[in-house]
Amino acid sequence: MKILAGNSNLPLAQEIATYLNLPMAECAVRRFADNEVFVEIQENMRGEDVFIIQSTSFPANDHLMELLIMIDAVRRASARRITAVIPYFGYARQDRKPGPRTPISAKLVANLIQSAGADRVLTLDLHAGQIQGFFDIPTDNLIAAPVFVIDIHARFGDEELMVVSPDVGGVVRARALGNRIGADLAIVDKRRERAGESEVMNIIGNVEGRHCLLVDDIVDSAGTLCNAAAALIEAGALKVSAYVTHGVLSGEACDRVNASKLEKLLCTNTIAPTEAILASDKFQIIKIAPLIGEAMRRTAEENSVSSLFD
Repeated sequence: MKILAGNSNLPLAQEIATYLNLPMAECAVRRFADNEVFVEIQENMRGEDVFIIQSTSFPANDHLMELLIMIDAVRRASARRITAVIPYFGYARQDRKPGPRTPISAKLVANLIQSAGADRVLTLDLHAGQIQGFFDIPTDNLIAAPVFVIDIHARFGDEELMVVSPDVGGVVRARALGNRIGADLAIVDKRRERAGESEVMNIIGNVEGRHCLLVDDIVDSAGTLCNAAAALIEAGALKVSAYVTHGVLSGEACDRVNASKLEKLLCTNTIAPTEAILASDKFQIIKIAPLIGEAMRRTAEENSVSSLFD
């Protein structure tokens, strides 16, 4: 079993290697003068079971190209099996045609990963579960819920909690977490009646006197989460925290969260946190390396991965 990593999230890759008690394989990933990616594997890969760890986070295109070229390099080095470990799968929000003459970019990226030579994919909390079907190779979509449950029990103890989906599309995810911790479910129904008018947010469920936990897979601009937190406080919630798997947090998202009604925004380190996030009291990083590392171990040993979530 060999572990390689691109440049997208080296601290996470090192944490996974430490969990597995394995050294990182020597690999040089650098740029030519015109910014072309160059990869050189500096260890023997022949006949090995190779895991390449690379989130396709910002800058998404650069990190995606690194992943593809690393897969190609390992394939040409005669590895026995190549698993692309993609903690954050970029382009996952483009999983369908929202209008005419638009791409399904998630399918295109799946094709690229397969064509490069990956034999299987290991990822975490895909934005849309059907993306697993875009691959013609085995694809394991891990869920962060068990890690969140441990943190919730440790952090909030016997508080009266309410799990909240920030939009109708995330109800299944929120309900699954609510069932794990024995909490009720509420939904934020967000709608804009006419163009140019502000959004109306209706709360489905009684949140009065509760500590509400917003649950989502991705936080990008953080506008939805911050607006939902304000609506919940207005509806009588005592406090509002949020659990999110992938902290994209682009643009002014960090400032928006700091100025919001959110008590805490807790997200995993599938994407390397910025200095602004680490310096803020409102953000808390949850380590995801043990979950991914254990899934990698079970894959290498041909054991069940799904039993991790029973």
